[in-house]
Formats: sequence, C-alpha cells, structure tokens
Amino acid sequence: MPHTEGKRYAVLAALVSCHVERLLDDRSFAVLRRLVERPPGGLAIALLLRPPDPEAGESEERWLERARALAALSPIGHHTHFVSPLHARPHAPGPEHAQRVRAEAAWLRAHGLRPRFFWGGGWYMDEAVATALAELGYIDCTATAFPPPYLSGEAPRLELAFPAWLRLPSGARLLELPATHSLGMAARALVAPVSPYVHVYFHDTDLLSPWRRAALRLALAVLARRRPAASLEAIEPLVELDFSQASRP
Repeated sequence: MPHTEGKRYAVLAALVSCHVERLLDDRSFAVLRRLVERPPGGLAIALLLRPPDPEAGESEERWLERARALAALSPIGHHTHFVSPLHARPHAPGPEHAQRVRAEAAWLRAHGLRPRFFWGGGWYMDEAVATALAELGYIDCTATAFPPPYLSGEAPRLELAFPAWLRLPSGARLLELPATHSLGMAARALVAPVSPYVHVYFHDTDLLSPWRRAALRLALAVLARRRPAASLEAIEPLVELDFSQASRP
C-alpha cells in the first residue's frame, strides 16, 4: 500500500516514545527522569525499556528500582535487544526471537511491571514475534513510515505510515503505531508541513548530547502546538490490514 494512501486513514495525533537502552547508566537515567518529569509541550513520553542482561553484568535489582521509578512518571513499554545489550537486531529470523520476547515479558510481569508497548531492536519483526506480541496484549511500535537507512532491502521489518490493526495468520490482531520521525527528522520538520499522525521516537542516549537534548525539547514543544497530544493507548486505528501488507521485504 503506497504511503500516499495513508492520508485516507489519518489519525490526528502527536505521539512520542523513547527507546531506553541504558537504564543503568547514571547520567542517562538522571537526564531521562528530568525530561519525563517535565515533558516538553506536555506530551507524554512512552518509555520502552530494554530489560537487563545479567550475563552482561547488568544488575536486575538496580534496573527494577529505576524502571519502577520511571513507571510512576510515564507509560512504559518493552524493548528487546535480540542478541545482547550492544547488539539489537538478530542476524537471521528464527523461533528463538519470539521465545526471548515471551521470556522477557514474563520476567517483567513477575516483578510487577506491566508494559503496554513494544519495540523490536533494530526494527526487527517477523510473524512469530508479532504473534507473541498479540498474545501478550502489547501495542507495537516497531513499524516505521520510512525505510531505516542502515537496513538492507531484505531485512525483515514493518513499514506503515499510519496506525492500523494488523491481522495475523493465527487470527489474532496486533495494534501497530508506526514511528514517523526520528529526532533529526522531527527537528528538520519544525517549519515544514507534517502528516496528521506524527510519532516521534528517540533514544535515551540522545539526551546525553546538549545539542540533541535542546533539539528534542524544541521539536516537541512545536509539535504540541501543531497536533493534539495523545497517549499511545488512546489511538484507535481507522484501518485493518493483513500482516503481509505491512511486512517487508
């Protein structure tokens, strides 16, 4: 489905999500916490948290303490790195990726966290992972409205320009809220026309740069004046598609 057709299915809203990959980094956590305590333009920022990896020396206890602190301030989601803390995207499809998502979700819930959103590391998505997300009741944010420049044309991913329900072969449905703008794209779009539906994403590591932190604050403040703020859970898509219609390649 060409992106231009998305205008017929437009939802007027501004969404913001942060991919939180370094929750145990003291400086990154402090800056992120300050941001969500006073979000620019009043836009709620959904925090998609990568669970800790004890095999990489990451403390589960400290991670949980910080995750709970953030969950008290802002909506949280689940972000999976399929290989390691420093390697988000798997080398090839396989059943182990959906298994990892289920195992991480079970761990999060066993410790009192109830994430509602998901983002697959490196924009990775396949049918098995999507089925697991639907079973978990997650809202997925892994699709993009643009091809990520570092991925080959053969890389499994999702592409959509607007929110949609995705019908899976299992009969389940997955609510998809695609990202439309990176931080850089959002900054460049400050004075340009934007689509009715805008979903800006950034990484917690972006906040370590004073320049990028300032650009984010400005971009979100301007966006809040141009589009009504909405929570990710409040979006109701106007269209339903087969998973294969959004799946790439």
